[in-house]
Amino acid sequence: MIKHIVFIKLKDRSPESVDKTAAVLRAMEGKIPQLLSIEVGVDVMHSERSFDIALVTEVPSLEDLQAYQVHPVHQEVVRHLNEVKELSVSVDYEI
Repeated sequence: MIKHIVFIKLKDRSPESVDKTAAVLRAMEGKIPQLLSIEVGVDVMHSERSFDIALVTEVPSLEDLQAYQVHPVHQEVVRHLNEVKELSVSVDYEI
């Protein structure tokens, strides 16, 4: 099992912008067969070092993670993120 975690900092950190991007991420649920689970969290601290959104997903294997990365629904999300993000970081690990 692979856990894929992404932290996203947006250019526009307004509540409306954060909510819109969180909704785009949540819209992947049920549309990508490799995703066993998806969780989208919005930051509540709003500190200088905070990221705005955390995406936590689980997939069965590294091969499934690679399939998720190129899935058309995920690619639409990537296009959105490339327009709105200031920075994103990720980690993928076996559980």
